[in-house]
Amino acid sequence: MTTTKKSHHSYWYRNGLSIFFLSIFLITLGFQAVTGWKSHNQELQDGGASAIAFTTYLKTGHFISATFENFESEFLQMALYVLLTVGLRQKGSAESKKLDEKEEVDREPTPGKDKPWPVNKGGWILKIYENSLSICFFILFFASWGLHFFGSWQNHNIEQKLHHKALYSAAEFFVAPDFWFETFQNWQSEFLSVASIVFFTIYLRQKGSPESKPVDATHMETGK
Repeated sequence: MTTTKKSHHSYWYRNGLSIFFLSIFLITLGFQAVTGWKSHNQELQDGGASAIAFTTYLKTGHFISATFENFESEFLQMALYVLLTVGLRQKGSAESKKLDEKEEVDREPTPGKDKPWPVNKGGWILKIYENSLSICFFILFFASWGLHFFGSWQNHNIEQKLHHKALYSAAEFFVAPDFWFETFQNWQSEFLSVASIVFFTIYLRQKGSPESKPVDATHMETGK
C-alpha cells in the first residue's frame, strides 16, 4: 500500500514567491492610490474644483487609467512571451527552448490518474487547456486595455472641464494621440524588458535562479 509523503516545508516556504510578490504588489498599489489621490486633488484645486474623498478617487478615471495602463502592458508582455517562445528560438538564451531537440513541454498529454481533468476529458476542452495560459493572459490584457481606455477617457474629460474646453466622445478620444501615447510608452518598455532577459541570459548568470543557465554553461548553450 502506497502512502503519500507529506511535505515537511511550511506553507510560507512552499508559497514564498507568490506571497512575496502579491504582498509588494498590494503595498505599492496602496502607495500609488494615496499619492495619486493627493496629486489628483492638487490638480482639481489648481483648476478651481473641490478636492474629493479617497474612496471617490478610487472610482475616478485618474486612478483607473494609471492602474490598468500598467496592468495592460504586463499582461501583453506575458501573453506574447508565453505564445512566441513556443516557436521562436534564441541561441544561447536561458529563456529559449533548445534549437533542435524536443523538450518535455512539447510532449503530447496522456490521460491518467492524478492528471488535470481536461487531460482526461480530451476533445475541445483539452485543446483549450493546452493553450489556457496564453488565453488567460490575452483575456486579462484586453480587459485591462478596455479599462485603461475608459479611465483615460474619463480623466481626459475632467481635464477638459477644468480648462473649460469641449468634452470628447469615446470615438473621438480613441483616435486622439493622448491615449495612444500612454499605451505605447508602456508597451515599448515591456518589450525592452523581455528582449533584455532573453539576451542577457546568454552571457550573464545568477547562481541558483531558474531564470539563469548554470554558472559553468557555455555562452552558446541554449535553454536551462
